[in-house]
Amino acid sequence: MATTLERGHEKTSRLPPTAVSRRNRILAIAAILSLIVGLGSVAGGVFGVVYTWNQAAAENIVTPPDAPVPETPVRGPLTMKAQADIIVEHTLENTDGLRYAEMPRFVPQVDDAGNPVLDENGEPVMVPNQARNIWITATTLTTALHLGIMAYALSALALFSGLVMIMIGLALWSLRSPQDRVSIA
Repeated sequence: MATTLERGHEKTSRLPPTAVSRRNRILAIAAILSLIVGLGSVAGGVFGVVYTWNQAAAENIVTPPDAPVPETPVRGPLTMKAQADIIVEHTLENTDGLRYAEMPRFVPQVDDAGNPVLDENGEPVMVPNQARNIWITATTLTTALHLGIMAYALSALALFSGLVMIMIGLALWSLRSPQDRVSIA
């Protein structure tokens, strides 16, 4: 049971020694767990950044001269975004401004002179629209680049969260009673 002492206008509370010891153990456990989780999160965030950087570097991609960030190796989130944007721009140029779902699935087959090939009934022979395949490739590439950007964002979140957890752990460690404090350094 806590006792209350009055000193002037201040009221202070003293806990019995067993309650102080229990409180200090709980604070120490919470502090150590926060520090462990924080350090693990920081390590995971650093690993995520390094891994994503190395994977991007292994591809040896360089942005084209007309990209928002021209002729730069694709490594970080800004160059990944620039490369994804220019892929979409070039694909739209090659498909007359149409996206995958806006293009017909089949188009008339043409011969070398550009004339439609007709079947025995005089109808144009329909073949799969190869221009749609450009969008499949473009979508695959831009999705991979956007996943790289997300990897950087999640790594930054892990780093920030880890640093916050470390600060919480240090704050909890410092809240223990003076007689039970032991330096963690």
